[in-house]
Amino acid sequence: MLAQIGSFVPAAEAIIGIVDRIFTRIGTSDNLARGQSTFLVEMMETANILKNATSKSLIIMDEIGRGTSTYDGLAIAWSILEFIGNKKLLGAKTLFATHYHELTNLSDRDGIANMSVAVSEADDKITFLHKITEGPAEKSYGIHVARLANLPDQVTNYAEILLNKFEKKKNENDFNDMKLSKGQLELFNSQPDKNKKLNDAIEEMKFLDINRLTPIQALNILSDIQKKIRK
Repeated sequence: MLAQIGSFVPAAEAIIGIVDRIFTRIGTSDNLARGQSTFLVEMMETANILKNATSKSLIIMDEIGRGTSTYDGLAIAWSILEFIGNKKLLGAKTLFATHYHELTNLSDRDGIANMSVAVSEADDKITFLHKITEGPAEKSYGIHVARLANLPDQVTNYAEILLNKFEKKKNENDFNDMKLSKGQLELFNSQPDKNKKLNDAIEEMKFLDINRLTPIQALNILSDIQKKIRK
C-alpha cells in the first residue's frame, strides 16, 4: 500500500506489483438508523468488494463471518475465500485474516497459503512476536489476550474451564446437557480481595531462597503469609 501511493517502503528489498484498486473490510460498525446490523453492514461491504474487485486488485479482509452463528459464519467465510482464490472467478491478491481454523485446510488449493504471527510461550505466559511465519497458528489465544486486557481473574479462569469442556464436545448439540460442578460455578462467588491476597502470597513465596533460610526464619515467614491471607 505504501508503494502504491508512492511512499517510502521500509525494506531492504521488495518486489511490488501494481494494483488497480485497494479494498478493505476491517472493523465492526452498524447503521441502526437505517436498520442495518453490524453483520449486514459487513456483508454489504463484502458484496461491494466481490462485485468490483478484479484480478489486479489488492483485498484486505479481517474476520469475515464472525458476526453470525458459528456454522453460518464459517460457511460464508469459506465460500468467499474460495471465490476470491479462484482465478476464473476473481483471483485477486488478498490478505484474509480469520480465527476459523477450518479455513487453513484450503492451503492445498493453488494460490492459497497459510501465514501466522509467531508466538513465544513460557511458564503459561505468551508473548506475541513481531514476526510472520509460514503455516497456520497452532491454537487461538483469546483467553491470553483477555488476561492482557486485565479482565478479572475470575472471568478468565472460568473461561478456561469452559473452553476445556467445549473442546471435548464433538458437536453443538452436546452443549445442551453440559453441566459444571458446584466448585466451578462458585468461581464467581469467591471474593476478588481473597484471590488477590492469595496471588500476592504466591508471588512472595516465588522469590524465597529456601536454602538460605533457618527453620525459625521459614516459620516466621510462613506465619506472616498466613496472617495476610486470613485478614
